[in-house]
Amino acid sequence: MLGLMQDWPLLCHKIIDYAAEQHGHREIVSRSVEGPIHRINYIEARIRARKVAQALERDGIKLGDRVGTLAWNTWRHLEAWYGITGLGAVYHTLNPRLFPEQLAYIVNHAEDRMIMTDLTFVPLLEKLQEHFKTVERYIILTDKEHMPETNLPGAIAYEEWVGGCDGDFEWREFDENTACGMCYTSGTTGNPKGVLYSHRSNVLHAISVSVPNVLNLGTGDTILPVVPMFHANSWSLAFSAPMAGAALVMPGAKMDGESIYELLETERVTFTAAVPTIWMMLLQYLESSGKELPYLERVAIGGSACPRSMIEKFEVNYGVQVMHAWGMTEMSPIGSTCAMKPENRDLDLQARLDLQATQGYAPFTVEMKITDDDDVDLPWDGKTFGRLKVRGPGVSRSYFKGEGGEILDKDGFFDTGDVATIDPLGYMNITDRAKDVIKSGGEWISSIDLENLAVGHPEVAEAAVIGIHHPKWDERPLLVIVRKPGTSPTKEDILAYMDGKIASWWMPDDVAFVDEIPHTATGKIQKITLRDQFKDYRLPTSDAAE
Repeated sequence: MLGLMQDWPLLCHKIIDYAAEQHGHREIVSRSVEGPIHRINYIEARIRARKVAQALERDGIKLGDRVGTLAWNTWRHLEAWYGITGLGAVYHTLNPRLFPEQLAYIVNHAEDRMIMTDLTFVPLLEKLQEHFKTVERYIILTDKEHMPETNLPGAIAYEEWVGGCDGDFEWREFDENTACGMCYTSGTTGNPKGVLYSHRSNVLHAISVSVPNVLNLGTGDTILPVVPMFHANSWSLAFSAPMAGAALVMPGAKMDGESIYELLETERVTFTAAVPTIWMMLLQYLESSGKELPYLERVAIGGSACPRSMIEKFEVNYGVQVMHAWGMTEMSPIGSTCAMKPENRDLDLQARLDLQATQGYAPFTVEMKITDDDDVDLPWDGKTFGRLKVRGPGVSRSYFKGEGGEILDKDGFFDTGDVATIDPLGYMNITDRAKDVIKSGGEWISSIDLENLAVGHPEVAEAAVIGIHHPKWDERPLLVIVRKPGTSPTKEDILAYMDGKIASWWMPDDVAFVDEIPHTATGKIQKITLRDQFKDYRLPTSDAAE
């Protein structure tokens, strides 16, 4: 027997419709690429999104066609997403931090027919255009006044492009499992692989992350998504914020601490989200300027593990609740957040900070487990390390065009590539990427735990840990440090700070100081490059072991 409810497909354009109808006067504030602050509301955004859909259809874009977007977080990028999806086409986010060869590969692999881009990236596209096989024209996200001279085929200013449309457009109707967005991940081996989101997965994910135990979004919020729309589906904020009726503040191209602070302050932002490197810059600006965060209530930190010291600074020094999040492009992307359960309400500050340094527990729609290398389930005791696997309606079942082959196990779980523990209350703690864990004498050492501890030293700007070959123990940890400007901590200073805070056999065998630690296109520490940089490094403990 089937239920007798209406068939109401979960489609992304219904989100902007809802925002316009129920929260129409809530603002979308953007720092424009041209410079000035720009303001529209959800009513205007819906009309403009419909104009985008009209213009796309006029240019021959059809159901399932891919439209590339190489752009910062602005009102134009947001309304472009909704226009693309409302027509039944697929937005394909292009990450400008990828190598040019990778960009060319993913544009061709996705078979993008059109690219919408900000002024910033016109020179990059001019250099790459000859390598693109399917791109027919380019829409420059600006007005006629700021339109640059360019040889990009069919290039036109966005405002001129949509200017000939009246917005009298009926969103297309189709199955909720229709593709609507694509983001390529560089976290896999070989070429980047395409993660293809559906309308259903995006809507369900936006609902699941908006609830109090996850991001706790509501109409009283003003949200600043510092995380770029070209990074992991914008952590769903392009969908969950309008769905919640929250105001949006889009940062444009300026991601430095002072620029982010300016928006937090002037727009009275209550919630914001980004990777730890962004918040390091903001905290350094706050410390040097002596300024406070009077309006900010919550900050989501993910993309890489958030150091415990960062959580403590936000909460103790500035009264801002940290929501430590974890996920993957393949998960739409949020897979867990660290909210407090009633069982933990009586923890003292230090114990609570320890718990908040974990990646938290999964929301509804995400199932989670840990297994050994033979795919045997491991206990949730908070101690046993295992391969972290997930499944759910927002988790990929395969990559675009079948790249990478079968990616699910026999029970339909996706192997995240992370090594983690899960405690009896469901709190998950990632100890490493499977490829980065340090195996010393048959035991595992977490490079993430060591990095987060080291960065708590007041004179350490950034830390990374890699395994170095050891004749007796197989591998031992090398701690790589970037000093804060104007400081000169020594190896002895760093190790003395760490002493007593970890097991003695976890202590790094050596400390190396560098000017810069390499990062991936998404801001994570690039361990492959770092290991290559130190491939001939010899630990001082090696001689004694031989």
